[in-house]
Amino acid sequence: MEKNDNYARRKKGGLITMPFIFANEITEKLAVVGFNTNMISYLTTQLHMPLTKAANTLTNFGGTSSLTPLLGAFISDSYAGKFWTITAASMIYQIGMITLTLSAVLPQLRPPPCKGEEVCEEASAGQLAVLYISLLLGALGSGGIRPCVVAFGADQLDKSDPKQTTKTWSYFNWYYFVMGASMLVAVTVLVYIQDNVGWGLGLGIPTIAMFISIIAFIVGYPLYQNLDPCGSPFTRLIQVIVAAFRKRNIPHTDFLYRNDELDASISLGGRLHHTEHMKFLDKAAILTEEDNNKKPNLWRLNTVHRVEELKSIIRMGPIWASGILLITAYSQQGTFSLQQAKTMDRHLTKSFQIPAGSMSVFTILTMLTTTAFYDRVFIRIARRFTGLDRGISFLHRMGIGFVISTLATLVAGFIEMKRKNAAKAHGLMEYSSATIPISVFWLVPQYSLHGMAEAFMSIGHMEFFYDQAPESMRSTAMALFWTSISIGNYVSTLLVTLVHKFTSGPNGSNWLPDKNINKGKLEYFYWLITLLQFINLIYYLLCAKFYTYKPVQVHDKGDSSSEENQLELSTAI
Repeated sequence: MEKNDNYARRKKGGLITMPFIFANEITEKLAVVGFNTNMISYLTTQLHMPLTKAANTLTNFGGTSSLTPLLGAFISDSYAGKFWTITAASMIYQIGMITLTLSAVLPQLRPPPCKGEEVCEEASAGQLAVLYISLLLGALGSGGIRPCVVAFGADQLDKSDPKQTTKTWSYFNWYYFVMGASMLVAVTVLVYIQDNVGWGLGLGIPTIAMFISIIAFIVGYPLYQNLDPCGSPFTRLIQVIVAAFRKRNIPHTDFLYRNDELDASISLGGRLHHTEHMKFLDKAAILTEEDNNKKPNLWRLNTVHRVEELKSIIRMGPIWASGILLITAYSQQGTFSLQQAKTMDRHLTKSFQIPAGSMSVFTILTMLTTTAFYDRVFIRIARRFTGLDRGISFLHRMGIGFVISTLATLVAGFIEMKRKNAAKAHGLMEYSSATIPISVFWLVPQYSLHGMAEAFMSIGHMEFFYDQAPESMRSTAMALFWTSISIGNYVSTLLVTLVHKFTSGPNGSNWLPDKNINKGKLEYFYWLITLLQFINLIYYLLCAKFYTYKPVQVHDKGDSSSEENQLELSTAI
């Protein structure tokens, strides 16, 4: 009866659910990117915050937003399930957006505008409290949406259905495409409205869009395939570790404990097959006289499936770590690449020049173009050579992304040399604010290569986490994806700090000078990142070569107790 219930539940979902799920993701990205891209301007021009205080406020908000996905994933996998976590988080986010929009519309929630040359009045404690509450609500809401929505969408596509096999990996491409498209709208249309029309409308548009998306997402509830939460995945992992430690002195045996009834709720897609790696963990599944086979104490005895869950998470660790440096390299676009752009000729016409911050548009456009090309053209060509429906494995896809990212920082170093040579030729080395007569479009290759690398590596990374994580921990796996992005940004900050400290000379020279970038050695910094990425690429190739895919023992519809169930490696998304 239970099998029939699960089968009936699998009949829900499918492509019909995608518009509801994508709508939620589009508006979340509109809100996050639309707020963050120009938020420093809002804090300094509307709330009259000092620049350093405003920067620290946004840094703290970003750090909190990077940690909350772990909390959201824990709640989703343990108690609430993905649908209710996304719904509740979206409502919390909506409240935060409404609060922030009201602060931009109601005069009493912000200080009076400056008049002439008078000293601007800073926001009061009460006005800042409204800001901080709205930012905190945004961070909490984002933490529930980010790790769950991508996994929830993939859950709607049944991998056991031959008609939907290729749809799941295609879903990741189009999820990232939709996310990138919404980011493109945010950094162009919304930022323009905020700067030229008004903050009330600029913040109100994504607020209204978010409200509509919540309604649409909830309306789609009858169509969704909702997998029930299976208890805390972290508790299960700790139970395996404790059980293995308690039986550390027991000799190894090939007869390990299996209990299909106990694992039914966490193995709807099939039980994990036993692997020979990390055999010390197998001791958690050794049945002794002290263990009660009918009602096992999970702190002493665990099933093979639960042991393999822990092994899967451990095996994912090295691949997860390899993605950090790519984000470190990518993050330079918002710092030093931006500083390069500010010194270059950005005029399209005599009266109009491209804002330096808008150069990221080339990254997003390239990412969108590459993603569409990959899904529509590349896969079909690669399929002829590899025989895989999805063209290439996600590990190969990530590897291509690493190579392109390494090339991006290498090229960036040479372009910086060309920029400095132009400054030297025109006698502008000493003038930090002077416009060097060299087109800003020389920076397009490094921006575009980063976008291309993201289309390969980041989407492949996301596929890897979803596919290789135990099915009951997929929200947690998506949280790990966002955590790698967070750590990558922190590593970038650390790297810049160390380079600035250790390259300072007695005469004030520095690779990364505080004021005049023309007198620095930014090209050396780019090449240092290139070297680190090359070492990271070698590390990744070794990890990928020795990586063991998650083997799933698919349930046999004819006989659920059969030991001859089909065994397959979980590699085909």
